[in-house]
Amino acid sequence: MKTLFMFPGQGAQIEGMGQDLAQSHSEIADLYAQANEIVGYDLAQLCFSGPQDKLNETVISQPAIFVTSVACLKAIRLGLVAGELAEVMPDFCAGLSLGEYTALYAAGAVDFESALKLVQLRGQSMQEAAKLRKGTMLSVLGLDEEAVGRLCQAVLDEGINEDDGGPAVLAGVNFNCPGQIVLSGTVNACQRAEQLAEQFGAGRAVPLSVAGGFHTQMMEPAAEKLRQALDKTVFNVPQCPVVANVDALVYDCASQIPEKLMRQLVSPVKWQHSIEFLLEQGVDRLVEIGPGRVLTGLAKKISRAVQKKVEIITVNGMS
Repeated sequence: MKTLFMFPGQGAQIEGMGQDLAQSHSEIADLYAQANEIVGYDLAQLCFSGPQDKLNETVISQPAIFVTSVACLKAIRLGLVAGELAEVMPDFCAGLSLGEYTALYAAGAVDFESALKLVQLRGQSMQEAAKLRKGTMLSVLGLDEEAVGRLCQAVLDEGINEDDGGPAVLAGVNFNCPGQIVLSGTVNACQRAEQLAEQFGAGRAVPLSVAGGFHTQMMEPAAEKLRQALDKTVFNVPQCPVVANVDALVYDCASQIPEKLMRQLVSPVKWQHSIEFLLEQGVDRLVEIGPGRVLTGLAKKISRAVQKKVEIITVNGMS
């Protein structure tokens, strides 16, 4: 049996995450205390008690999800949950967007403090970039990649005017699973895509409540800030293969990590491609580690589409 450890990204945050583990086990409480020292505020309290609107802020949600995911991983390693996995060394690790940092930590490519500092800076930089140009995201259901490309091009060909006078931006950026692709870009372009989606065969188009046009060129200021920190961070050779979001391929060496993490901010997240690649490598047990169950749902749809039977386990630290 080949095992994948997979870690969630932004949007998985939920009030109360990690609280049960921390209250029941001092080792987990200590981890949150260490995180508080690193970020410089009471991150644990926000994870455990919210409020949800504060937890939803990009600058808070990213470190909160990372730390809670690490807490769930630690709970597995200590045999506190999912006892059958305590001694399992994953054959692969992967993470959705932000979750790629957790995957690299889990694979031993970066230490906890360095990873958390990067994640904190990433959240801050993305939030700042989102203030420079207003953007949003749109989940489109029922289209494949080719149709999404045609939809985006049709919108851009209209010469959409944005309220800030800047050029319209629109692209498919989250390829989550068959029939679920997220578009990202400037506000008016996304709104126009929502209006046109059914003409291109979409079953539904759902605006997302997000702070900006993530994974597009609109995040270039954030990528530049992150580049400086990535260049100063020590990365090790991963102890197990880690699949990168930008190309759905395994990192060949530690020197690739900074460049791919920087590109990730302005490039599409190829999650469906990543899971399909891993299934082709023989993965038949997928373990979602961290808050929520988003990746569990996506994995079921992807494995069903390629007609491969897999075991899926969710470890989210919630009772």
